[in-house]
Amino acid sequence: MKEYEVVWEIFNQCANNQMRDVFFEEVMIADLEEYMQKKYAGKQVSYERTVLENGTIVYDVMTSGIKQRVSFTEI
Repeated sequence: MKEYEVVWEIFNQCANNQMRDVFFEEVMIADLEEYMQKKYAGKQVSYERTVLENGTIVYDVMTSGIKQRVSFTEI
């Protein structure tokens, strides 16, 4: 298991509002794919995984017409 700082961003759908909801937590995770499946269980979801140069793993998520991003940075 590895410890990650998890940043979950929910993008605002309003055209004139660029703010977003941002949540932070530190979590022990064995399998990121399993974590994502549990997080969005029961929802119709699609996502794209990207690994940044610094090792941060980013999931760009689309669920119920709402864009979200979940980033994992190993601590």
